[in-house]
Amino acid sequence: MEMLSYAFMQRALIAALIVGITAPAIGIYLVQRRQALMGDGIGHVALTGVGLGFLLNTSPVWVATAVAVVGSVVMELIRWYGKTRGDLALAMLFYGGMAGGVMLMNLSDAGSSANLGTYLFGSITTVSPQDMTTIYVLAALVLAITVGLRRQLFAVCQDEEFARVTGLPVRLLNLLIAVTAAVTVTVAMRVVGLLLVSALMVIPVAAAQQISRSFAVTFVTAVAIGVAVTLTGTTASYYVDVPSGATIVLFAIALFVVFTALATPLARKRARAATPAGKGCTLEVPGSRTAEDDVRV
Repeated sequence: MEMLSYAFMQRALIAALIVGITAPAIGIYLVQRRQALMGDGIGHVALTGVGLGFLLNTSPVWVATAVAVVGSVVMELIRWYGKTRGDLALAMLFYGGMAGGVMLMNLSDAGSSANLGTYLFGSITTVSPQDMTTIYVLAALVLAITVGLRRQLFAVCQDEEFARVTGLPVRLLNLLIAVTAAVTVTVAMRVVGLLLVSALMVIPVAAAQQISRSFAVTFVTAVAIGVAVTLTGTTASYYVDVPSGATIVLFAIALFVVFTALATPLARKRARAATPAGKGCTLEVPGSRTAEDDVRV
């Protein structure tokens, strides 16, 4: 293929592959905890890190990672102690992060609307060799946590009280999920952008839940969908000359629609197979999973 002869497209496809794996890998835990929009909030905060990186004339990705990690910890603390004013505090954190990033980028010598756009909406063809090194390191960390601690993380996301009774360090694991999500946001920001990264964490998982009945199958299917849409979206953006981030997210939404359309007849078929002759039929809700199914990791 012609596009593979260009070094920048080789880097773009590798980065897309890595993001397609890591984003759903942490996204499944966020969806399980009903925090699907957490990635979006972290993306707002990470923009301050990008602006600070430009202002200090250092790597925006590493500074954004540090700021995003701090922001994710603050979000988790607000969730624990915020009570009635928690939503207000989170809103101020999100919007303050976005405003701070825009201000810092405009104050820096390298700051410009073009630079801001590449981080907000992604610009996969501008991924540098230095960016690739950062992506490799951070992605390895994300996968080590999401795969290596999958049983513990699932237990905490499914039922915190039960996990606490069994002796798991619930607060530490919750912090680990938040920090891992922050790292994933900075890994993905050059591919889909800070404003769209949450979609890549959530939509592949939501699509996988339409046809799968266990956590393990959902995990694998979501990662497969993430890889498919990132590689397809990157390729399409090269040939059609459209933004990569928006293309990837639209492909993900299209797959979600397809999987949702397939889910209803599949659920009916399962229900008929599970119902003895002469008994009443029950319709399984598409994407639903029993507790027994969920624990088969």
